Amino acid sequence: MAGLLKKIFESGKKDVKYLEKKADQIEALAEETAKLSDDEIRAKTEAFKERYQNGETLDSLLVEAFAVAREGAKRALGMFPFRVQLMGGIVLHEGNIAEMRTGEGKTLTATLPVYLNALSGNGVHVVTVNEYLSQRDAEEMGVLYNFLGLSVGLNLNALSSEEKREAYAADITYSTNNELGFDYLRDNMVVYKEQMVQRPLSYAVIDEVDSILVDEARTPLIISGQAEKSTILYVRANSFVETLTVEKDYTVDIKTKSVYMTEEGMTKGEKYFDVENLFDIESSTLLHHIAQALKANYTMHLDVDYVVQDDEVLIVDQFTGRIMKGRRFSEGLHQALEAKEGVTIQNESQTMATITFQNYFRMYKKLSGMTGTAKTEEEEFRDIYNMRVIEIPTNKPIVRDDRADLIYTSIDAKFNAVVEDIAERYANGQPVLVGTVAIETSEVISHKLKRKGVPHSVLNAKQHEKEAEIIQFAGEKRLCNYCNEYGRSWYGYQTW
Repeated sequence: MAGLLKKIFESGKKDVKYLEKKADQIEALAEETAKLSDDEIRAKTEAFKERYQNGETLDSLLVEAFAVAREGAKRALGMFPFRVQLMGGIVLHEGNIAEMRTGEGKTLTATLPVYLNALSGNGVHVVTVNEYLSQRDAEEMGVLYNFLGLSVGLNLNALSSEEKREAYAADITYSTNNELGFDYLRDNMVVYKEQMVQRPLSYAVIDEVDSILVDEARTPLIISGQAEKSTILYVRANSFVETLTVEKDYTVDIKTKSVYMTEEGMTKGEKYFDVENLFDIESSTLLHHIAQALKANYTMHLDVDYVVQDDEVLIVDQFTGRIMKGRRFSEGLHQALEAKEGVTIQNESQTMATITFQNYFRMYKKLSGMTGTAKTEEEEFRDIYNMRVIEIPTNKPIVRDDRADLIYTSIDAKFNAVVEDIAERYANGQPVLVGTVAIETSEVISHKLKRKGVPHSVLNAKQHEKEAEIIQFAGEKRLCNYCNEYGRSWYGYQTW
């Protein structure tokens, strides 16, 4: 074990030494590059493109291109990438994962390899976990890319096919992982090649790479079409499963979100639906409806997995806490939820196209990512994506005081302690952001905060339309429209 740890430590030191050597070469050009005029800086981009077309590799252009992008950032953004950001950029260019601590400037770091790889003309995708971040980064970093003579596209869900095609045709395209995957599926359903919006997948930089390539790796993206309608069977199946008793008639596997009927439960089902054997081929449709009703009632939870609004069941994204408008669960599960909640049951859907994030992102010629927490999943990144995780040193020594976790005997005790802590910080004039894993939890804390007299704002899938205003003023001490009845201060917390 000691030998293995020594090997890992020495490997990390070797990586840092190599990156520092490259960073030295880039920094050596800083003075020379600073003497160039703005027009001369922009001319460098065209010169790099020409050299690439004439046979030079991006690797051979790296030092000069990074120096130009660094100087460009200083002039266009007023930010000059630190040495450690140069090192992180090199890691990203080489198709690996840069593990950088929070606050070390990952967004600016990404501009260096994005600029370099955009010189090939094959298009670079910068992937974020939500459209707010895509839009923000495209606008802020787009100033730099435009200054350097490159075009920037923003791929949003609301865009038409023509607008998406234009966004993908840009040198650099900002998009969410969801939208990239669905655009790929739609492209594979068109009749003519000219109707496709994406170009061949060349290079992607993924922000919060562990969330997308590990946590959501097996999440299927599904495009569905309408199938036949069988409303009555969903209602009957739901009525039946509501009569069942846990452990006696069915068991639940919480980890896999699976529900299994016992022998007694099956016997009840055969009597309820007046069939001889639920497992006969003639009863396969009925059995499927029962299985989905069981899953809807005993593994899917209101205000956690979905919400009900305006006579509709809407999916809540487990990773962002946002409502996934226009998305529906497949294989009749959505209809089973509609029967459970007593809303209008819409037509069934059938899967037309599907892909997982894991399979989609492996199609890129080169893939890279950045996050603050990837070392624990290094083996998975290496085995599945052939990507290494390289830790980038912090720009300055860490002065943060990391303390041990606090453990409570009950959930209620934990939430009471959280509320006490928030109240104390509020009294000191300190803004607070509380992240919860479910809508229900955020509302429990909100109720406790109201009882405590702490003004705050709740941002979850139920209030997602207020997101822009809540985020805009979060942390400010001001009067606001969406604070509770105390209305003096702003304390936002969001489900993640």
